[in-house]
Amino acid sequence: MNLELFITKRLITGKEDKISISAPIIKIAIAAIAIGVVMMLIALATGVGLKRKIREKVAAFNGHIQISNYDNNISEVSLSPIPLQQDFYPEFKNVEGVRHVQAVATKGGIIRTEDTFEGMLAKGVGKDYDWSVFAEYIVDGRLPNFTEKLNEEALVSRTMANRLQLKVGDSFFSFFLKDGDANQVPNNRKFEVVGIYDSGFEEFDATYVFVDIRHIQRMNKWDENQVGNFEVFLDNFDQLEEKSNEIYGKTVSNLDTQNIKSKYYRIFEWIGLFDFNIALIIGIMVIVGGINMITALLVLILERTQMIGILKALGSANWSIRKVFLYNAAYLITIGLLWGNVIGLGVLFLQNKYRMFKFPNPEEYYIDYIPVYLDAPMVLLLNLGVMALCLLMLLVPSYIITKITPVKAIKFE
Repeated sequence: MNLELFITKRLITGKEDKISISAPIIKIAIAAIAIGVVMMLIALATGVGLKRKIREKVAAFNGHIQISNYDNNISEVSLSPIPLQQDFYPEFKNVEGVRHVQAVATKGGIIRTEDTFEGMLAKGVGKDYDWSVFAEYIVDGRLPNFTEKLNEEALVSRTMANRLQLKVGDSFFSFFLKDGDANQVPNNRKFEVVGIYDSGFEEFDATYVFVDIRHIQRMNKWDENQVGNFEVFLDNFDQLEEKSNEIYGKTVSNLDTQNIKSKYYRIFEWIGLFDFNIALIIGIMVIVGGINMITALLVLILERTQMIGILKALGSANWSIRKVFLYNAAYLITIGLLWGNVIGLGVLFLQNKYRMFKFPNPEEYYIDYIPVYLDAPMVLLLNLGVMALCLLMLLVPSYIITKITPVKAIKFE
């Protein structure tokens, strides 16, 4: 058996440790590690969870990458059509990692009721539209069905429904300019509210109304094989820039691509700050836990001075004795990590299931509850990182063992 591990085991299982001076200090050190791990897990899970939720909401309205005509149109309105027959539609076979491609078209208009009116952006979608990303935002009614004949079903936001005093089953009239010319009689369409959604994203909720794309095609005098643009969804968001460039290279020269990071760069710059906050909290917690472990280690060394002297007198090297105390510290850190993971992961599990904690100002974070996300690799890396950094911090104070001489240590009381 390894000598250092054998001595460490005897020190850990020895009953005298439970009544020694170091016992309360060791408990405090373990508690500090456990609390630190809880705080790190919460910071990591909530930070990553919030980033993912915001990204998902932006992508739900735009896709990860948009393919549109190469022109000077900077508005959200589809002005010039794109042929539906493309090499990348309905499946982007030339680029790996593309989950879905859908055709859409948008047109600006006004909703008019008996009492008020609101500007809106009608987003025309068809049978290829992936409603799964929108299902969780439905707060009343159902998703519209555009897979069969042309119909008047519409999906509106709760924000717009409240402003216009609409509810599921109500109908409303909307007006659209013909080719952007205000002098012509506008197109008039009647829609029925079949569902109300609430994404929490005021910028989108106050604008978008989802209707059948065939209405947009008819008003723009397009045929059924012409659309406004394509929305591309990826399997892995982390490959957004790489896939955006790859998709651009795989499309014809008159088509342009734009990803949501460049389109909504302010939002993504803001959520990019979450990484700094997470790193800061983890760094502070590691330092606090490390300082407590240094204190515990120094007390252990002071308490075992006679043992150190005897081991040196028997011929043990300084590094061998230092490893005994580092193994002991690693055991204490492991106990702290165990308790920290049990408590931290338990709290995160309850939050993910019951959404107990909510934002006091949800409009600033685009979501009313605090989302959490963790996976096994993240938890494992966090624990290994805490263990490694704490042990590295203990290497310096353990050097004090080399200054202890056998003669003085054995006489020490």
